[in-house]
Amino acid sequence: MPSRNRLRQFSNNKRNSEVILSARQDFIPTGAYSDLQALLNTRFLVSGLKLKLVGPSKGIVNGPIRTRFRGRGMEFEEVRIYQPGDDIRTIDWRVTARTRVPHTKLFTEERERPVVILVDQRSNMFFGSQVCFKSVYASTLGAMLGWIGLSQNDRIGALVFNDNEQCDVRPKRGKHAQLELVHRLNEFNHKLTSPIAPSGSLSLSNMFKETLRIARPGSLVLIISDFHDFSAECEQQLGSISRHSDITLFHTFDPIETHWPESELVVSDGKQKMRVSGRDNAFQKQYEAQFRNNKSKLTHFANKHAIPLVSMDITTDPASVLRSIYSGRK
Repeated sequence: MPSRNRLRQFSNNKRNSEVILSARQDFIPTGAYSDLQALLNTRFLVSGLKLKLVGPSKGIVNGPIRTRFRGRGMEFEEVRIYQPGDDIRTIDWRVTARTRVPHTKLFTEERERPVVILVDQRSNMFFGSQVCFKSVYASTLGAMLGWIGLSQNDRIGALVFNDNEQCDVRPKRGKHAQLELVHRLNEFNHKLTSPIAPSGSLSLSNMFKETLRIARPGSLVLIISDFHDFSAECEQQLGSISRHSDITLFHTFDPIETHWPESELVVSDGKQKMRVSGRDNAFQKQYEAQFRNNKSKLTHFANKHAIPLVSMDITTDPASVLRSIYSGRK
């Protein structure tokens, strides 16, 4: 149950904007390929959530998470008596002149905004050691985020990509945009056939360039990937996106990527097989260091730019993770 969720801070550093959530499974996608009906049904698992980080106030996320409201603008709500600390630029001079008492205008954020969901469906995501493949988990998470955006009347858009092609879903309001996203996620997921990337495969950097083209100022950009090829060029491009849009990074990983089991395993790329022993200390250290170094690079970038980073073990319940972030309930 969500009440049994355990939250583990990846670092006690005050500037760390990453969380790792381990959940007692309620709902976890299964298998090597996504199921269209299951993606459609995920809307019922995230009802009532809003794509607004409430976690920081509940102690879920530490660090300087920026709460910039860069949607279409602000709507006038009411006028009240000026209080110390109010922005003098919002003083309502007409009411002030009429009442001879300083009054200030209050505004509320306009809720409708473009939401762009970037979903990685490349070969490296076609992997899983326990319940499901990373590609299936990413598709499920992307569908859930789309349903949340739809429920708050945001314009839903997406960039779904694999090794050789991409699909743009231009941000649009309404159920048809979300249904298009779900079908594209399922379509691209079922095109995967091997965890070995072909030569000339699209890089994460290529996709961030496309995101710069698609994401309009004021957009909310949600990126789902294992970030295995996160590079200095990616950092530069994400930094450019963050100047005019809000970003949240969802880092998905399989448990076996963090620690190779001590037993001997047979691994295959579909053509060749080899035995790998976890009792080889040198192999263990090198294997774990590779994941740890890439993770550290991603975390450092997120902290530097105050971008929320959520690391998600694909054996955890994605709906519980989203409830913890976007509703504050556990």
